Amino acid sequence: MWIFRNREFTGQIIRYAAGTIVLIVAARILGGRNAAFAAFFCSIFWCIQHLLEMNRRYCEMRRLAAQIDELLHGIDVPEFEHFREGDLEILRDEISKMTIRLKEQAALLKKDKTSLADALADISHQVRTPLTSLNILLERLKSPELDIETRRRLLREAEGLLAKMEWLMTALLKMSKLETGTISLKKERIQMQGFVAEALSPFELAMEIHGKECLISGTEGKEFTGDYAWTLEAVQNVIKNGLEYTPDGGRLTICCEENPLYTELRITDSGSGIPKADLPHLFERFYRGENAGRDSFGIGLALAQMILSRENAVIRAQNAAEGGGQFQIRFYKTMV
Repeated sequence: MWIFRNREFTGQIIRYAAGTIVLIVAARILGGRNAAFAAFFCSIFWCIQHLLEMNRRYCEMRRLAAQIDELLHGIDVPEFEHFREGDLEILRDEISKMTIRLKEQAALLKKDKTSLADALADISHQVRTPLTSLNILLERLKSPELDIETRRRLLREAEGLLAKMEWLMTALLKMSKLETGTISLKKERIQMQGFVAEALSPFELAMEIHGKECLISGTEGKEFTGDYAWTLEAVQNVIKNGLEYTPDGGRLTICCEENPLYTELRITDSGSGIPKADLPHLFERFYRGENAGRDSFGIGLALAQMILSRENAVIRAQNAAEGGGQFQIRFYKTMV
């Protein structure tokens, strides 16, 4: 039996037995036979009561040990609510905290593993098309019959495909890092005027070639809090999206307003607007609207939202009253 395997419990029985004998002998010497009988029965009663209480506590401890064993072997997290007293209650609370923490960590590890698998699957799926096109171009370049001009054109196309693949993989890896929380975003005061100018600078040459212009207003003296580099990435993705839907000779408008609650940046294109069916899905990964260009991967806006959501900022899309698609980015000054 477990009682005799438990050295502490066996030791208690031996000590109680020895104490009872000593008490009976002392009572017999001091008070006679009746006193010895009274001491015997009182001692036995007290010992039985104490041993029963010890037995109950040891049973609860064995039950607790069994539940911990279940937890270690991957069985569902046990409930510890039936332990209700003293030291066992304290132990129950601590083990309950530990199991909840372990369960949370297991869920986070599972989520990270799933996110990594999804990111790899996304990269594999999205890279397949440009990679196939690149292989076709390389096969064509092997032909000895191609003239110099055709070879140059094919090489430019190959360069463009490589650039798209690099941007795609970089964006997907950034999204994966954001999802797994391996990137810590800074909080710094950013002047809106210089920030918008830098966000627009990579597109100036393409805008000049296609006769597009950008009208900026209201950025003077405005500021917001965020991570400069990551917020720049998000805003540039929104600007890039707006320029894609701005026709040649059209205008992109960037307007900034500030109030005690938030600083708002509005980016409006002069295109045909966003179809109503696309509005609820614009920030979904790999979603391509009905007017999306053939070079669109559908992750720029998803990445922008992911970054801004981690910076106490929100982004939403709508159609402007004067026409064209409009994106509103609000950088809140307090937590919302």
